[in-house]
Amino acid sequence: MPIGIWISLFLYFGLMIAIGFYAAKKSTATSEEYMLGGRKLSPAVAALSAGASDMSGWLLLGLPGALFLSGLVEAWIGIGLLVGAWVNWVVVAPRLREQTERYDNALTVPDFLAKRFPSRALSLRMVSALIVVIFFVVYTASGLVAGGKLFASAFGDLINLDSMSDYAFGVWFTLIIVLTYTVVGGFLAVSLTDFVQGCIMMLALIIMPIVVLTTGQGDGVGAANERLTNLDPTFLSLFHGLTFFGFLSAVTWGLGYFGQPHIIVRFMAIRTVGEVSKARNVGMSWMVVSLLGAVGLGIFGRAYAARNGLVVEDAETIFIILADLLFHPLVTGFLYAALLAAIMSTISSQLLVSSSSLTEDFYRLFLNKNASEKQLVTVGRVAVLAVGITAALMAGDPNAKVLGLVSNAWAGFGAAFGPLIILSLTWDKMSGSGAVAGMLTGAATVIVWIAMDWNSSFLGGPGIYEIVPGFILAWAAIMIVSRLVPSENEFRPLP
Repeated sequence: MPIGIWISLFLYFGLMIAIGFYAAKKSTATSEEYMLGGRKLSPAVAALSAGASDMSGWLLLGLPGALFLSGLVEAWIGIGLLVGAWVNWVVVAPRLREQTERYDNALTVPDFLAKRFPSRALSLRMVSALIVVIFFVVYTASGLVAGGKLFASAFGDLINLDSMSDYAFGVWFTLIIVLTYTVVGGFLAVSLTDFVQGCIMMLALIIMPIVVLTTGQGDGVGAANERLTNLDPTFLSLFHGLTFFGFLSAVTWGLGYFGQPHIIVRFMAIRTVGEVSKARNVGMSWMVVSLLGAVGLGIFGRAYAARNGLVVEDAETIFIILADLLFHPLVTGFLYAALLAAIMSTISSQLLVSSSSLTEDFYRLFLNKNASEKQLVTVGRVAVLAVGITAALMAGDPNAKVLGLVSNAWAGFGAAFGPLIILSLTWDKMSGSGAVAGMLTGAATVIVWIAMDWNSSFLGGPGIYEIVPGFILAWAAIMIVSRLVPSENEFRPLP
């Protein structure tokens, strides 16, 4: 592998670690600082941190690969995510930022729910923290699988091990870099690195489609459209072959946003409620540009491959293939760094949220109620290590169905926490019993739906994404149980 690639990668790794040590000096003295950065994130950092921790490798691998293979109809998932993210910023972000601070400075989502409904505090903290930790261990493992596959495919010749060892090296190398800055610098380090990684990801998704179109062996926009139409007249159609259930399953990915702890925790850390609108504008602008870039990469990458007789065995590797073919090694290294940034930004966020739940909702609650701030920070760091190592051990199989795991975890969080978060912030008649019922109903529905394989085929027809029934039934459970058990003791008005 050309030395230029390694120069770019080591500059990237060095920058991430340097940010971690900077954050350690800046904001790790208390548990609030370690877990929420002292609620001092600027709008830009909060916005790009939320975006980068959300999109992961899906933005540079999964979405372009789906578009490369099937055409523009695959863009509906991105459209649904865009709408869901905007509603999340408008409805959830300002209310969650205000209420988590006013309810005794809640530092985690389970902590907020417990303080919002004190009569059901124990059950809410235990069940929600358990869901957070279990799903995030799996979620983190899927990110490490992606890191392992990247190293095995892109760097295997240089590492010069057998394919399985190349993969394992990639898993553990990715984890070690992420652990270094996460353990040392906590939430501030994760947020600052996410900001840098979000910028790198967006630049890569701007550069790549432009170069694919303008390079000597590429097409302009008009020629690319003509080539793709000749290849498949329906390739550029948003609606060809789209069924109602297919459309529903795609756009309802956006429902998952309301219940993703690693995303909504960024709302809790913004400096003031008044700055939420600034963060929303930055975050949505970043998301629009990045999604358009990913769509352009998949579509125009297919035109480039058709023109140049490029054989792509795995559509999800189109980003890696074009990075190798079209750029100087220094730039290729930067593009690889963008892919690693997408993977690492999500892993670090998931590790920290899992650590926060283990520290606040298990250790402080059951083992040491009078723990000092120094002890809590230490326990948080140990928890990050424990979750990371557990996830790496789970990521031992390179053939694991990463996208399936991600979609299932996304649905699980969205159904278990989405209706719960929205209604707890907006409906004053919601009770603690309703909160528990909604969370359990959402999680159970998703698990049963997956177990019955109804996301692949439902009643002899097309499958329905499990977040749809999970979200609907959880919402209904909260409404019904809250009206059946409306005890005033279960509702704590906002101070």
